[in-house]
Amino acid sequence: MRIPRIFSAEPLAGKSEVQLDEAASRHLVKVLRLGPGRPLVLFDGAGGEYQAELLEAGKKARVTLGDYTAEDRQSPLAITLAIGISRGDRFDWVIQKATELGVQAIQPLFTERCEVKLTGDRLQKKLGQWQQIAISACEQSARNRVPQVLPPVKLPQFLDTAEKDLDGGDTLKLVLHHRTEETLANLEQQYGRPQAALLLVGPEGGLSAEEIALALGRGFHALRLGPRVLRTETAPVAALSVLQFQWGDF
Repeated sequence: MRIPRIFSAEPLAGKSEVQLDEAASRHLVKVLRLGPGRPLVLFDGAGGEYQAELLEAGKKARVTLGDYTAEDRQSPLAITLAIGISRGDRFDWVIQKATELGVQAIQPLFTERCEVKLTGDRLQKKLGQWQQIAISACEQSARNRVPQVLPPVKLPQFLDTAEKDLDGGDTLKLVLHHRTEETLANLEQQYGRPQAALLLVGPEGGLSAEEIALALGRGFHALRLGPRVLRTETAPVAALSVLQFQWGDF
């Protein structure tokens, strides 16, 4: 039987025993139906993981920690995905798959064609839900560092921040645009192998011509994945896979 991997919000370094939160405990006891003595793997997002054993199964399960393995499993290419928020469960799916594909951060965006309205408590609840999806994806995919899902911002604000934070660095900033002829191979010939990549993707309907022009004016490069127009949930998965194959750990 596969050994469950569980994320601990509590730092694990230097501890021999830890009490899991209610959500993790419920998953182990109610969903997986594990009892005392069952082996686990615990990680806290700082890199590395611990062999562990379930001591007490209850509302807040207790776990004893064993050997530590310094296994990071981070891609050598640091990727940030900035993407327009889509409707329904599409965005949840994108967060899950982007995490599995090794992104280090996800920046949700409000764009011109974004039809999702989030404010106040509803926004905070949704942000917590997105972060939990990333945590669950790390548990499943054997990642030991959890990508941060950042608070949503409007596209112009994001572009201002990206220009200030990444200007002159080793980050290749890309905006998906199916009307350009620019390919990843051409960009590598021009700019070499990047250490980091910032990938900008639109919501349903894509980014407007004005938004793409704004991104290009802030140092982004247009990128075409192929002759077909991809949906908002397909485009980032395809692009991240290509980036990891070209410059990452695929």
